[in-house]
Amino acid sequence: MLTTSNQLLRISQGQLNLLERCPRQFQHTYLESLNSPADPEQEERQTLGSRFHLLMQQREMGLPIHSFLQADTQLQSWMTAFANAAPEILTPAANSQTFRESEHYRTLQVQDYLLTVIYDLLIADNQKAQILDWKTYPKPPDKRKLERNWQTRLYMYVLAETSDYLPENISMTYWFVQSEGKPQNIKFSYSNAQHQKTAKELNDLLSDLTYWLERYQKQEQFPQLPVGNKACNFCQFATRCQRTQNDAEAIASNTLPNINNIQEVSL
Repeated sequence: MLTTSNQLLRISQGQLNLLERCPRQFQHTYLESLNSPADPEQEERQTLGSRFHLLMQQREMGLPIHSFLQADTQLQSWMTAFANAAPEILTPAANSQTFRESEHYRTLQVQDYLLTVIYDLLIADNQKAQILDWKTYPKPPDKRKLERNWQTRLYMYVLAETSDYLPENISMTYWFVQSEGKPQNIKFSYSNAQHQKTAKELNDLLSDLTYWLERYQKQEQFPQLPVGNKACNFCQFATRCQRTQNDAEAIASNTLPNINNIQEVSL
């Protein structure tokens, strides 16, 4: 459910992704708090991912993690592989003046919304700033899709807006610690052109949200995806939205004229 703070709606990257993908699904999920039964396998993956994030946070804070690793061979394997793949991240240079903080939290107001981001690890010095994000699913996504994901766009945008760093001096790196073979990373640089583009896309999407919320208060539903969109086949709200296969066929049969009823036209 969306929460308010000083009349501002808090918005995360996950909510922006859903709003952009399907406004009606956003409505059901965040305004009406409707959810499908949890998938046990998905819950297990999320739990393991959360434990890895906690492990990395405790390590960054200087807290002991040996007992943590001893109790979980999976985490131990991931940590060992990551330490071998990126030792410079886990063991920074001595006497370094670099700022480092795990679970770094920032907010930014845009229109009537409070955008919130949490960086798994922020590493910054006088010249540049790097956002790092840990992912524990086995296969990295397509880089172009990840670039369009609101996590990538929003995280770098907020840092540029809330710091003195120029966009060109900001980057974001995803580390996929469970990748087949060994951990892999995907890095994105930033630029002023990207920053301006993100600003426009963000403001346009939030303006749409404001309009849809106003209409929703008048009992109007958020927009739906077109009938026949393949994304509806995998949505838990397909039946509620009348977007099942049978619904699509019924709508098509009601909108297309019966060819037998069409009169011949004299030439």
